[in-house]
Formats: sequence, C-alpha cells, structure tokens
Amino acid sequence: MTDVRLNEAAVEQLRKGFAGRLHSPADDCYEEARSIWNGAIRHRPALIARCTGTADVLAALRFARDQRIDISVRGGGHAVAGHALCDGGVLIDLSPMTSVRVDPEPRKASARAGGGALWSHLDRETQAFGLAVTGGIVTHTGIGGLTLGGGIGHLMRKLGLTSDNLLSCDVVTADGRLVVASANAHEDLFWGLRGGGGNFGIVTSFEYEVHPVGPTVLAGMLLYPLDAAADVLAYFRDYVARAPDEVGILGNLRLAPPLPVVPPELHGKPVVAIVVCYAGAIEEGEKEFEDLRRFARPALDTIAPKPYLAHQAMFDAAFPHGRGYYWKSCALPPLSDEMIDILIRQARKITSPFAAMPIFTLGGAASRVPEGATAFPNRDAQHIVNIVGAWPIDESDPQRHIAWVRQSAEAMQPFSTGVYANFMSDEPADRLRTVYGPEKYARLVAIKRRYDPENVFRHNQNIAP
Repeated sequence: MTDVRLNEAAVEQLRKGFAGRLHSPADDCYEEARSIWNGAIRHRPALIARCTGTADVLAALRFARDQRIDISVRGGGHAVAGHALCDGGVLIDLSPMTSVRVDPEPRKASARAGGGALWSHLDRETQAFGLAVTGGIVTHTGIGGLTLGGGIGHLMRKLGLTSDNLLSCDVVTADGRLVVASANAHEDLFWGLRGGGGNFGIVTSFEYEVHPVGPTVLAGMLLYPLDAAADVLAYFRDYVARAPDEVGILGNLRLAPPLPVVPPELHGKPVVAIVVCYAGAIEEGEKEFEDLRRFARPALDTIAPKPYLAHQAMFDAAFPHGRGYYWKSCALPPLSDEMIDILIRQARKITSPFAAMPIFTLGGAASRVPEGATAFPNRDAQHIVNIVGAWPIDESDPQRHIAWVRQSAEAMQPFSTGVYANFMSDEPADRLRTVYGPEKYARLVAIKRRYDPENVFRHNQNIAP
C-alpha cells in the first residue's frame, strides 16, 4: 500500500500536457489499470501514467524525477517478478502504445512496434505478409520485456533469439533524452539492450528483422503418461542433438488438463508432452517428424498443418492473467539420465494443476551467435527449464506451490550452467553477477553508469551502477 501524497498542483500541471490518461488510487478504474499478469504482485503506484507516445513518456519521467519518487515501467506487464509495479511511485505504462508497422521488402523485411505491443499484435501484422520473428510462447506477453531479456520461443533454433533480430530501439534515457540504439549508433547501449533487460532506459519502439514463416506451419503436441517419461525424454535428448534448425521443440511436464481433446483417463494425472513447430515446408516437416511420432505410441498426437498464429496461442489459456505465479529456471547442458530422473520425480510432486516444467531447447541459430555479441548469456546451453508455480489467486496456502518451485530448482542446481533472467522471481541482488558472468556483468555496469548513473530504472532485474 502506498502512503505517498503527490503534489496535486504538479499532477495537474502534468495532466495539462499529457495526451494519455493519469490514474490515482482514488479513481474507479485504478485497480484495473494497476493489475498485471501475476496476480500475486500487489504493489500500488501513487500514479499510473498511461502513455500514448514518446512525449507522454518524457513528461511522466520528468514529473517523477522532479518529485523524487520511484519509477517503474510497464510494457506488457507480464514479467513474473512484477517489476511493472512500484509502491508509491509513478508507473509509466506503455500499454496503449501497440502500433505495428511492417515493411515486407523482400531483401530485408522489417517490423516496427510500439513499446507496449504484445506478441499477438506483432504476430498478427507480420503474418499478414507470411513473416515472423521469434516471439514468446504466450501471445499476451509484451514484446518489450521478452526482447530485452533475450527472447526465446518456437522459432529460435531457425531465426535466433528475439534480440538477435533486433535492428534498432528508440530509447528514453534517465536524463530525458531520446536516442536511437542500433549497430551504428549508441552501439554500447544496443549491446546491453539485447539481454540486459530494462536497466538502461525506456524503449518506446522496437525494430525487428522479420523472416518468411507460415502463415501455415506443421506444429502440435505429442502427449504421454508420466510412466513413459523416462523413455520419452531420453528420445527427446537424442533427437534434439541431431535435429535441423527448422525444428522448434520443447518438452513439458505437468498435470493433464481436463480438456475434451485429452483422454479422460489422463485428466489430472502427471504427463509429459513434446511440442514441435517446423519452420519450413510442410512436406519436409512431415518427413522430419515421422520417427518422432512413431518411436512410442502417444496418448494424443495433434501435430498437423495449422496457422502459425494458432500455434503461437497454444499456451495462452494455460497461463491467464490474474493467477499467482512464482518461477525459477535453470540453463542446462544436454539432459543426462540423472537429470531426467530428477525432472520426473519433481513432476510427481507437482502441487497445482496450473504448474508446469517446460524444457525449452536452444541450439541452432541461437547458439551460433558469438557469446560476446550481445548481453544474453549461456549461448552454449542446450536447454532452459522453466519451473512454473501457479495457483488461483484466492489460494489459502500459496507457499506450498512456491516451496515446490524452490525444491525443484534446488534439485537441478548441480547441473545448472546459468539462469534466464526473464524467468527470475525473487533472486538475491547479487545473483545477476552469476547470471551474466564477470566479464559481461562488468560491461553492463559500465553501460548502466553511462546511461543511468543514478539507477532511476531500478525496478527490474537490476544492474546497479
């Protein structure tokens, strides 16, 4: 709860030149404006500034700095740690800034999107031209947080991470300047934005290189009971080691949802799934997936030609707004038998029908970008396991779900080579030194000192100057 009382005359002065909307806790629509994806985060800003463009962002930033109060920034509001909200400060809300412009020029197609755009906005516009860039696997994720943290998704083995496809960013810096960061301007900032999170400024627009994908792709899921998980994950391990770049693939351990498409005998039972998306010709994908579909008999096989937009939205309903969420992650080398045994053991202990352990697969194009080319760490990891705790917001004992996440992460720790910053919840402040390693962390600190020496942008996975 906030007890900060803002200078009313200053708020009124801000309002006069503000094209968007300002919301205080007294407003009827404040709670709706304050809500973010993770319903467990309850921080209450003293003022929410819903910006329509860069001029609004500059005005809100100037106001907050003049009043000497905290600043947080919301793009999609999807970060599990809830950094979009601050208690008693100003939330600079980019969510109205969702415009997307696609240039389908064949030689180097690109798309520019506002800092508040979601993946559903960007995918819809790019797919109108049969184009895409690696995006999140939940379409109500914001493009901003995902891109700035690196950006993993179904297409990363073919196209690289989201941030690998970034061409430029419009950035509002802590001192109220607008700069364009690219490979040719503010190169140090551009390096840091590709994996270093929201530490260095407010990105009001992103420009991406986009590539031919879809609009129809071969994609879907193979589902098995958990009793088959040892064989399934062993095959998964061997398959990803030889899979071509066109294969986007992840494993997933969870309780089977009570959906009509799922065999009734599996409802509520632990299961393992293999989810694939082929970023190439349908006929080639059919041949590629023949053995994968036949090595064992799945309880459900949904692999079929489908709109790329439909596959992108496959997990949307499983991770809705308003639940409580708590995550941890581990970057891993190829799965060993011991790792597989631990993952299966923890899957048997899942505390919630909404929890999951997706096993993302890197390699391919994402692994061929030199480690030092961007701030994103652990290029040589084979997998990133995301341990997702989730529960209804009225849950009487959320701590049991949090405990399961922590125990699962601890069990995998001996094998972990790092952490994906976008999947961090409540890690200690010095954890980022380990995440990035000493060389990258020192470089990120130097960029922070140049562009935000007073740590104005600290509501994030913070790199202190």
